[in-house]
Amino acid sequence: HAISLGQGQGPVAAKLIATATKSGDWVFLQNCHLAASWMLAMENLIKDFSAPGTEIHRDFRLFLSSMPARSFPVSVLQNSVKVTNEPPKGLRANLRRAFAEMSSEYFEDHILAQTWRTLVFGLCFMHAVILERKKFGPLGWNIRYEFSDSDRECALDNLKMFLSDGEMPWDALTFITAEITYGGRVTDSWDTRCLRTLLKSFFSPETLNDGYTYSPSGAYYSPSGERMKPYIDYIESLPFNDDPEVFGMHENANITFQIQETTSLLGTILDVQPRLGGGGGGKTSDEVVYE
Repeated sequence: HAISLGQGQGPVAAKLIATATKSGDWVFLQNCHLAASWMLAMENLIKDFSAPGTEIHRDFRLFLSSMPARSFPVSVLQNSVKVTNEPPKGLRANLRRAFAEMSSEYFEDHILAQTWRTLVFGLCFMHAVILERKKFGPLGWNIRYEFSDSDRECALDNLKMFLSDGEMPWDALTFITAEITYGGRVTDSWDTRCLRTLLKSFFSPETLNDGYTYSPSGAYYSPSGERMKPYIDYIESLPFNDDPEVFGMHENANITFQIQETTSLLGTILDVQPRLGGGGGGKTSDEVVYE
C-alpha cells in the first residue's frame, strides 16, 4: 500500500499502518517532508513497534521516502536501513548515468541517423552542464534551481516526438526546451538568458557541423558513430575534474567551487567529532554508539 503524505493524510497513513501490522502487508509512505506536522506522531507510532506486548506480523514492512528535512525524526533514521539517491558529480558521471538509462535502440535506430545521435548527445551534455553549474554558486546560477533527471527525460521525449517524421523544427524545439522543459523552473531573468545561451552552444544547427566543439580547447565535443559504444568510450575518457571553459567560465571560477567543497568537508568533520561535556558519570560517544 502506498500513500503520498500531505495535508490531511496523516490519520489515513496511521490507519493504514495499524491495519498492515496485523495483516502483514507492506506500507510505503511517500514525501514525508511534506507532512512535517505529522512527523512526531509517526515517530511515536514507530516507537510503539518495539513496545512490550506489541504484536507485529512477521511479514510487515514500512518504507519511507523523504527529501532531506530537519523535521524528519532522527530516531527513525537511526533505527532504519537507509538508501540515498544522490545526483552524480561531474560531467562524466552525469553523461554516464544518462547513457546507462538509455536503450541502444532508442539511440541508434532513427530516420535522422547521425544527426539524431548528435542531438541526443548534445542534449544530455547540456543537461550535465546545467546541473554542474550549480557548484559555482552565484557564478553558475543566481538562484539554485532543482533540475533533475526528469527534465532530461522530458526533453528527450519531446525531441523524439518532434523528429519522428525526419524534419527539424528548430524554433519549436528551442522554445520548448529553453522556455518550458528547463525554463519552467527558472525565475530569474538573467538565468533565463544564460539558459538560452547554453542551449545554443549544445543544441542548435551549428552543433551539427563537422568539427564543432563544445569548448574552445576542443576537448569537449560530440563523437560520431553508428553505435552507442564510441559515445560511451568518449564519456569514459573525459577528465575527472571538469575544465571551467566548458561551462563558459574563467579558470578562477574554480576557486569559488573549491572553497565551498573545502568548507563543507571541514564542517562535516567537525560535526562528527565527539562533544565532551564537563560533568562526569555520563556515557561516552563510543559507548552510546556501541549500544
